[in-house]
Amino acid sequence: MARRVAVFGAGGRMGSTVCRAVMDDPDLDLVAVVDPHHAGLDLRQVTGLDTDLVVDADADGTLDAGAEVAVDFTLVEAARQNLAWCAENGVHAVVGTSGFGEDDVARAREQFTRSNCVIAPNFAIGAVLMMHFAELAAPYFDTADIVETHHDAKVDAPSGTAMATAERMAAASSTWAADPTTSTVLDSARGAELGGVRVHSLRVRGMVAHQEVVLGTTGQTLTIRHDSYDRASFMPGVVLAVKAVEDHPGVTLGLRSLLGLVPGG
Repeated sequence: MARRVAVFGAGGRMGSTVCRAVMDDPDLDLVAVVDPHHAGLDLRQVTGLDTDLVVDADADGTLDAGAEVAVDFTLVEAARQNLAWCAENGVHAVVGTSGFGEDDVARAREQFTRSNCVIAPNFAIGAVLMMHFAELAAPYFDTADIVETHHDAKVDAPSGTAMATAERMAAASSTWAADPTTSTVLDSARGAELGGVRVHSLRVRGMVAHQEVVLGTTGQTLTIRHDSYDRASFMPGVVLAVKAVEDHPGVTLGLRSLLGLVPGG
């Protein structure tokens, strides 16, 4: 039987792309769509997809539709409410919304006792592998900078992917060389620093999501780069999470355990 899926933020660019991915997968069934900005409209009017689904104003209609998993690509304020609703109603959640902090994750861990939740800063499988490779390489290098570039509508910086990468690299090595910079012509010219790793954020019109990790040691550098040129790049990871969330109790951060890169969540 196909897994029954609801999409929050269905009228947005990511939300509509998720709707298409769910509709294209024979093992998934799109049964409900939620977006208060397009409530009452046919999803076909909003996204051009070939479906008769009507956009709901809130999550309550997803229960009537029998949704088992809800995918959330909204704004962080709305996503917090949506996660609480999913946990309260026993609906699994897959979340790609940006801006979640440690307090949000801790709250989700308390809330999700009847159903499960996957929160991922990046659903592109290539980006997950990029973070994994950077973490593996970190102990063998002395310096590291991360440059992340996103479209000019992204509201948070650094990105969740960059933060997760820096945190994993910092945890993997405590012997980073000291920054030799003693004066800067412009404030923050050297970027932000997390555990010895420098992070730089670019917001460029025309981009989607890109990240480069540059590691250096005596006489050599290693550059690990991932580029998402289209939002469709995130869909294999979203579909993977929708299908796997039921088998991963509680809250799972990222796709690493779903891909078998680390045990557990």
